[in-house]
Parts: sequence; structure tokens; C-alpha cells
Amino acid sequence: MDMRDEIAAERRELADVLDGLPEWAWDAPSLCEGWRVRDVAAHMSLGFRYSFGRTVRELARSGGSLHRMTARLARRDAAALTPPELAAALRDNAEHPWKPPVGGQAAALAHDVVHGLDITAALGLGRRVPPPRLRIALGTVAPRTLRFFGADLAGRSLRATDLDWSYGGGAPVVERPAQELLLLAYGRRLPGRPGPG
Repeated sequence: MDMRDEIAAERRELADVLDGLPEWAWDAPSLCEGWRVRDVAAHMSLGFRYSFGRTVRELARSGGSLHRMTARLARRDAAALTPPELAAALRDNAEHPWKPPVGGQAAALAHDVVHGLDITAALGLGRRVPPPRLRIALGTVAPRTLRFFGADLAGRSLRATDLDWSYGGGAPVVERPAQELLLLAYGRRLPGRPGPG
């Protein structure tokens, strides 16, 4: 499997999802706390639209906080770009080499998968991430991921019910479909579901 092909396919599929959203959905809440669907879509293309130098300047304006910077830019860019422009930013940059500062191409794919689920799971669209991509994204789950995204699993273990994947060695064991576990590990609260316990 070519990781770059999987990243490009994920971005194109998500662009198609965005193109098909009704107008009301763009202002609906996503699973990314405090962000609307349009904010998440704007955030997903930030790495394509901002040079390294501009990103460093924006980070400095946010007091060095990556979380504050991304939230500020997501809201600002979501207001400046139309829904078709937000979808096009993903599609037109499907093969862009952007990746997060840590984690390489696997982290880039996980970024797109998780944010795509922030949109599709929140809207109840029932999108299933292809298992090969999901496995790669699950491979990025590590203590630093849990800390960075504020996931409080409090010693629990995760075990997928639809893939051969588990994480942690504690009890109790949280058994759910793999993409739900990925969202929990990235600090998301699932719609209509209790917490990770």
C-alpha cells in the first residue's frame, strides 16, 4: 500500500462529502469541540494554504499555543472561504506533501481521517473509513496522542470489535468499532454515546 495514495484518496473522498452537504450542515457542530463543520473543513486545508513562515508568525501571534492558533485560523478562514472553496482546497491538494511536525505520513493520514470523522460522524452520515486507512490511523495512537488531544482513558484498554486492534493493558476494556475508538483516543465525545467507560 502506498501511503501517499491513501492520503490522496481520503482527501478526495472527503471533498466529495463536503460538496454534497446541504447548506445548514456547514454551521452544524462537529465532534471537534467548539468547531462547526466549516471550521473543521477550513482547518483541514490550513497546511496547504499557509507557508511555514506564515505558520510560525501565526503561532507567535497565538502565544506559542498550537491549539489557540489552529482554532483562531479555522474560524477566520471558515468565514473567508465559501463551502465550494473549502471542498476544492482538499480536492486540489489531494497529493500535497503536507504532514504534521511529528508522525510523518501516518500522522497526515490520521489527521485527515479523524477530522473527516469529526464531520461525518457528527452529521450522522454513516461514512466508514476503509480498513487499510483506519489501521494506519490507529497506529498513531500513543501516550503523546492521548495527552495532546486531552483523551482521558483513565487506565482503560481499547479493543476494536471489527478489526484486530487493541491499545493499553488496563481494565476495564472499552470494546467498540475501530473508528469510534480512534475518535476516543483523539479526545472526541461520540454523539449519542456515553464516555469511554
